[in-house]
Amino acid sequence: MANISTLDAGASPLHYYGFELRRYREAAGLTQRQLGEIINYTGSLIGQIETARKVPTLEFSQRVDAALGTGGALTRLVQLVLRSQLPAWFQEVAELEARATQMDTFHTHLIHGLLQTPAYARAVLGVLDQGNLDDRTAARLARQRIFEKGEPPQFWAVISEAALHQEVGSPQVMRDQLAHLLSFEGNRLINVQVLPYSAGAHAGSQGSFDLFHFVSDPPIVYTEGYSSGHPTANPDTVRDCSLRYDHLQAAALSVKKSAEVIRQVMEDRYGEQVA
Repeated sequence: MANISTLDAGASPLHYYGFELRRYREAAGLTQRQLGEIINYTGSLIGQIETARKVPTLEFSQRVDAALGTGGALTRLVQLVLRSQLPAWFQEVAELEARATQMDTFHTHLIHGLLQTPAYARAVLGVLDQGNLDDRTAARLARQRIFEKGEPPQFWAVISEAALHQEVGSPQVMRDQLAHLLSFEGNRLINVQVLPYSAGAHAGSQGSFDLFHFVSDPPIVYTEGYSSGHPTANPDTVRDCSLRYDHLQAAALSVKKSAEVIRQVMEDRYGEQVA
């Protein structure tokens, strides 16, 4: 367990954040309790973050930056902290998401992490493992900030109709998740298509995959197994998956028709009347 006297700022992004938070606070002449009173958090929580025992949130970082006049330093740093909380094998994928100019995704049974609501993400991550669930959920949701960049990526999601019916968490969680998908209607950057049951055998039958496109680097295909990820820039694999994605989009419903199906599932399966 880290403490103030032994905290190594170079040990991890979390340690560096704690070191910087303490430095900014002391430069302002505030105790942990005093800073907590200003930003409406407990002094104990500030102490835990300063000693790398607790992962900071985006909201916490924004409040501290405003209170201490850091110029947004901690808000920028918290993105690295949250990314470091992702599983080691997935951190490379988060970096690909942050760099990509376009992403083409196909998922067979779950909503893509970049489109998940907090409750849905928490339910998915909590299966078989409740440890550090708040921190792991925050780390997953932090990835979605790529859509807030000055030049956000173009995002295409083809989702199997099965993912709409697979009840994750509870009916309320699913209602909120499907409503979240509908919130992207009219968004020219985030497009959701449903691959209907009626498509039958399809080009994605071998499993989910993501395609990342970049300004100057070659495309990368990402597939996932249990506790492991497999990114590759192999031209043959990229060519094969690109062709598969073209066929998946052709077999999927249009963006407009997909929204109608999502609304129908909300009403029929989860009891939500949608205007």
